[in-house]
Amino acid sequence: MTQNREKFEVRPLTAALGAEIAGVDLRSLDDETFDFIHATLLESEVIFFRDTDLDDESQIALAHRFGEPAIFPLSKVMGATAPDIQVIEDGPNSPNESDQWHTDVTWIERPPKIALLRASVVPERGGDTMWASMTTAYEALSPSFRNLCDSLEVHHHHESFLAGVIRKMGSEKAEKLEIGKRLAEAYPGIDHPLVRTHPETKRRSIFYGGGFMRHVNDVTESESTFVLDFLERHIQKPEFHCRWQWRPGDLAIWDERSTLHRAVGDHFPARRAIHRCVVEGDRPQFAA
Repeated sequence: MTQNREKFEVRPLTAALGAEIAGVDLRSLDDETFDFIHATLLESEVIFFRDTDLDDESQIALAHRFGEPAIFPLSKVMGATAPDIQVIEDGPNSPNESDQWHTDVTWIERPPKIALLRASVVPERGGDTMWASMTTAYEALSPSFRNLCDSLEVHHHHESFLAGVIRKMGSEKAEKLEIGKRLAEAYPGIDHPLVRTHPETKRRSIFYGGGFMRHVNDVTESESTFVLDFLERHIQKPEFHCRWQWRPGDLAIWDERSTLHRAVGDHFPARRAIHRCVVEGDRPQFAA
């Protein structure tokens, strides 16, 4: 059944990125409505829906419209063979460890292209999520510095992710399951361009992996530190950001190829639970 496009409302959130879409039933999308959502996502980089009434099954089904849902790398090395929803909870016994800018699992050859995040438990105060446009951040650089970044390649590694897994799981259990060994064998680290060209929009963006970025290749250690430290400061500028205050049932969909995100940790020790799935991407490329 075709949805009534006249009832759709798109409300931009900030000048850089983000839009809330109202009037769409995500549980029964016809092709025309999906094309509208996809086009809005490419333009706004992250889109939001209130009161979706989605469950895990319908969230995975929606992810399928964007491509092939991915198996999370840790789940894959532990034997998972089919994509599922990751339920990420933080609270009194599990502090939030995602309060830093990043894009997901950049330490694999083909990082995700799209992510879908749905809130099920929301704290009374705090617990927002923020996004940052790396296309806007790239375009804000001077032409000379853009040219420098265009020429650079960065090595990404799972070391910081593994440290977080061990903290949550406990070193004894992690060692018993050989998680570090399995991750090292399957994902030994990967080189990606510092600037990537979006395969659909053709816009360039800073491909910033946060703590997954180990060093800039083919430069001195001090030069690598200078570039990464500068970019870490640069992406903090509010003009690149938007912020979403969650309600239970809300859904965010964002373009992993051109954005960063962070889960604001201002609700501790209150509990928050979110349901995430991602869609398989392709290897980041820079097109001159």
